[in-house]
This record gives sequence, structure tokens and C-alpha cells, in this order.
Amino acid sequence: MFYSLYISFTDWDYMSSDYSFVGLGNYFDLFGDPLFYGVLWNTLYFSVGVVVPSVFGGLLLALLLVRKQKGMGFYRTLIFSPWVTPAVAVSIVWSWIYEPQVGLANWLLTSFNLPALEWTSSTTWAMPAVIIVTIWKGLGWCMIFYLNALKKVPQSLYEAASLDGASSMQRFLYITLPLISPTTLFLVIITAVDALQAYDQIQVLTQGGPAGSTRTILYMYYQSAFEQFNMGQATAVATVLVILTASLSLLQFILSRKWVHYQ
Repeated sequence: MFYSLYISFTDWDYMSSDYSFVGLGNYFDLFGDPLFYGVLWNTLYFSVGVVVPSVFGGLLLALLLVRKQKGMGFYRTLIFSPWVTPAVAVSIVWSWIYEPQVGLANWLLTSFNLPALEWTSSTTWAMPAVIIVTIWKGLGWCMIFYLNALKKVPQSLYEAASLDGASSMQRFLYITLPLISPTTLFLVIITAVDALQAYDQIQVLTQGGPAGSTRTILYMYYQSAFEQFNMGQATAVATVLVILTASLSLLQFILSRKWVHYQ
């Protein structure tokens, strides 16, 4: 990490052994580039678009599948299976689904008399397309953690609340949500960090395009380092990414004092 920070103060091109010390030049270039702020916006858009549906969707699925009924194990395995599938393979399958002419996505839309979309070749729909793939892959992972958390909620609390006349919604709001809040905090942090590091699905589906609409900060690092061979600027981008990740995690921990309850 310290060596990477040192490289960010140089103009090393990754290929030769010679380089010059440029001080904060790479950081001034980075923050003076309007495209960098577009990358930050894309990163925020992608992270929020992935974290919120993944966490709440995982909780909803866990609530539906936590019951001990016949077939629940099959459904849990089916929903979790995308998580163990390599991201590249998942992305290739979804690139077929998003195919504008014969893809499954547009077939479903037109079946409901909705307009077909260009998906990954549209500046409007490319990012939602990548977000959908990422949510689909991580939903089962969040569900597994919530299943474990829900099973640890003492049944005696529900029984006592029922005797006091609490409704199902009240038991969920005042018993379930507080007691699984540590799991929620964990999932929010890990899913956010994972979203900031997303690369495979972007590379396969859009390559950061069209017109940079899916270019996130990690993808900018890849392009600077291995397409433009500007390792100095690339490590400056990596440094900014590390600071953003640490700041986000710290902020979540601070805010969690108000809503996370430990038994």
C-alpha cells in the first residue's frame, strides 16, 4: 500500500524502469479533470443501486424462506447459486439476455406491450443493466446471512408480544428489525465495499461505455494502468478509492450507533 502511494507521486509508465517524481501532480490532474467527477457519480449511482435492493431484497427472501416447509431448501439453493457462479460467466449469460433483437429481456418487455430497450448500448440503460446483474448475483448471499440471523431471534419474544396484542407488523418492526440490525450493518458495509470494487461485470457487459456511462472508479484505475500505461495516475485513483472505502465504512459505523442493537 505504501509503495502504491509512492508510485502515485511519480510518472511511471509501468513498462520502463525510469520515472520522475511529480509530487501531487497526478492528484491535481485527477481532481482537475471533469471526467473524474462523472466517474465518481457513476460509482455512487452503482453503489446505491446495488446495496439498497440487495440488502432489502435479501431480507425479503429470507422472510419468505425461513419457514420450515417442504421445498424451501431447493429454493434457497436456487437463489444462492448465482453467488457461487463466476462473475464473468454470469455476465456472459446476461449479455445474451440483454441482446436487443433476440434477448430474453426485450422478449419479456414486448410481451407486456412495453418498448424494447437497447440495454448495454444505451447511455440511459447501461448502468441499470449492470446493476441488475450485480443484484441478481448477490441477492442470495444476503439472504443466507438474514436466514441465519432470523433463526437466532428468540421465539419467546414473539410469544410475549403476541400475548400483549402486538400485530405481525409491530412484531417485525420492534423485535425482528432491531435484533437483526447487526447483520444489516454487516451486509451494508460488505456490499458497499464489494460494489466499489466491481469490475468483471462492467468489463464483460459494457467495457465502461457507452460514452463512459458505466465507468466507475475501479474501472478508471484499470484503464489508466493497463490501457493508458499511466501507473502514476492509476495509483492516485487507487488511493482515492481506498480513502472513499475507509470513509464510507467509518461513516456507516458512526451512523450505526443510532440504529444497530446488540443483544
